[in-house]
Amino acid sequence: MLQIRLVILDWDGTLMDSEAGIVSAMLLAFRQQQAPLPEYEAVKKIIGLNLPEAVQELHPSMSSRDVDEVIANYRLNYRVQTPAPVLFPQVRETLLKLRHAGYSLAVATGKSRRGLARAIEETDLEDFFATTRTADESESKPSPAMLYAILEELEVEPHGALMIGDTEFDLAMAKAAGMCAAAVSFGAHSLERLSSYKPAFILDRFEDLPTQLQRLHAFE
Repeated sequence: MLQIRLVILDWDGTLMDSEAGIVSAMLLAFRQQQAPLPEYEAVKKIIGLNLPEAVQELHPSMSSRDVDEVIANYRLNYRVQTPAPVLFPQVRETLLKLRHAGYSLAVATGKSRRGLARAIEETDLEDFFATTRTADESESKPSPAMLYAILEELEVEPHGALMIGDTEFDLAMAKAAGMCAAAVSFGAHSLERLSSYKPAFILDRFEDLPTQLQRLHAFE
């Protein structure tokens, strides 16, 4: 029986509306490298992977040196060009409700540690999360390594946790870890891609999460 007490959240595309900033910074980084520009949709599809894997996915023949330069330029572009982080509607209020209801909260993200720290600070969410894991300190999604580390640190069994994300990488990661997973419909990947992983539910509004969790418990 599921007894969810830990909710693990992706960041970009799940909590924060960052798609346009990520794509813009990546396209500029490819342009600065004088490399062929990928399509907007192609960049959108790799959101959630760590940066080396994302760049290689977009340009498989690129040398490791060029990949490193694209990543360095991307990081600079994202910091300089992206405005203050914008959370999706009702994210803060919903996280507060979950915390008051007794849930522990964590983050498993494709962002770097520095990037996540900056985003958490600028959105004033420092006090919400029991722990976080980033792609530069673990294997990239869809490897379950980040989830295993979170579960071990917080002493929670897989059946006691729920992973929520906006990409198939999040759902595949949860499946590999033996965890329940849910999705949001307003992020990077299409409903068709998300539905293929049979998530427990798909949120059209983040504020519906507490209600969906109650239904999940009632169903189980």
